[in-house]
Parts: sequence; C-alpha cells; structure tokens
Amino acid sequence: MSELNDHELIEELMKRFDQTKKALLEVQQLNKELKQVNKKLEESEALKSHFISNITNEIINPFASILALSRNIMKVGKQDWKEVQKMVTLIYSEAFNLDFQLRNIFVAAKLEAGEIFPEVLNVDILQLLESLVESFKYESDKKNITVDLDLQIEATANKPYYFKTDAEKLRLIIANLLFNAIKFSDKESKVILKVWLKGKNLMISVKDFGCGVSEENLKIIFDRFKRLDSGINSLNRGHGLGLSINKALIDLFDGKIELESELGKGSLFTVTIPESNIDTKGFALDGNELFFDDEEGEKETF
Repeated sequence: MSELNDHELIEELMKRFDQTKKALLEVQQLNKELKQVNKKLEESEALKSHFISNITNEIINPFASILALSRNIMKVGKQDWKEVQKMVTLIYSEAFNLDFQLRNIFVAAKLEAGEIFPEVLNVDILQLLESLVESFKYESDKKNITVDLDLQIEATANKPYYFKTDAEKLRLIIANLLFNAIKFSDKESKVILKVWLKGKNLMISVKDFGCGVSEENLKIIFDRFKRLDSGINSLNRGHGLGLSINKALIDLFDGKIELESELGKGSLFTVTIPESNIDTKGFALDGNELFFDDEEGEKETF
C-alpha cells in the first residue's frame, strides 16, 4: 500500500474530522433527548405523588365518612328520624364531593394516557347551566352563598340555544370553577356565573369574593406539578387537580382560560370555548344525558 501524499492525508483527516463532528452532534442530540425523557419521568413521579395525595385526602376520607354515617343510621331508633335526616344529608354531601373528585381523577388519568378526545354534540347551554347550579345548591347553601346565573344568551323553553361542543367536558370545566369559587368564598357571600357569546366563542366567567390568589401563585396555578403555598389550588385546601384539568381540557378545545385575582378580594376566571365545526346530529341536555335524532326526526334519549 502506497503512502499518502500531503494532500491526500489532509483530505483523509478532514473526512475523519467531519465524521467525528457528526458523531458528536448525534451524541449531543441523544443527550438532549435523554434530558427530556428524564424531565418527563420526574414530572410523572411528581404526578404520582400528587395523585396519591389526592387519593388519601379526597377519596379515602369521604368513603370513611359515608361508612361511619351509614353505620350510625342503622343504629338509630324510629323515634329519632331528625337525626337520620341530618346524617343522610351529610352522606349526600360526602357522596357529591367524592363523585366530583373521582370525575377529575379519571379525566386526569385519561389526559396522561393521551386517551381523551372531544365528543361533540349540540349542547343545550341553558339546561346544562341550570342543572349545574342546582347540583351545587346544597354546597352553596351550607355557607349561605348565592350563585347568580347571568345568562346573556337568548334561549327559551320552546327554542333552546344549542352550542356545538363536548357537554361532559364543558360541564366539568364549569363545575371545577364553581367548586373552587364556593369553597374559597366567605360565608354569606355570592358567586357570579356569567355566560355570553363573542363571535363563534362561548364565553364563561366565574367571579367570587373570597380569599383570592397571590401574584406569585398566579404564575403556576394551572400547573399540576406545582404546589401552591396558599390559594385555591393548594393541596392543603383542596384536590389541586381541578384547575390543571381545566387548562388541559380547554387546550383540547383550542380555547383559553384567564385569571384575575388579588389576595383578599376574590378571583375572576374567564374561559373562551370556540364552537366546534364538526357536524353532529347528537344532542345533550345537561352533560349527563344525550339523545339523537332518529330517521323520523324524533329524539331518542340515552
């Protein structure tokens, strides 16, 4: 084999240099991807810890209360019916909160697995809102809080207003906002639920006059991997999943959520939901039931 001349040697060195440079770039890219994977793993661990905290505080405790109250009811004599009524009321309250927390946790699990998609129907907005406000009546009455529904959309019993979106997810979004507004409002206060149209967008705002959120916590309030020291998303004061779930669901709709708040003066959440352009023959009343037009134009309920 003949020896390389100076020109050939330089070319060979340049070739090997380029190969080494390319290999180095590939290693750097792999390191970058590994860092991203590690970050996701850390976030998953944080979510698991958060999830376990929610299970302990928001599921096990209500279950224990329901079991204890039910056991006490079995021991009450017929003459003490008023005591039974009180305990049944408490059971309803615990069951309502348990159902609410489970809905959030199941949606959070589906979001993490990437298994959640919009299921678009023609939603009767007035029916959904009235049903939702009624479902929170007992919780609001406990604190003597009035929930004012300010519906700025023309709708009547004979001609309801339909908006194409996912009824179940829309209901959960508004429910999370109402839950927080009631939970962190002062007694004998009020919560204002306002709904209006802006172009093809459904606008929803929930205003309370409670404890509010600090400026520092405003930056991380929708992040389910962060814990707030105080305010409506604190694990010490609530489930902590509701607002992060809202953000994820609203992103799913290509919508937007905004928050204005000040400590001691309450909070105002404003949600923008664009109307879906998907054609659908299905209808939904309150987010818990749906029906479809059959071939003769009659509605079948499910």
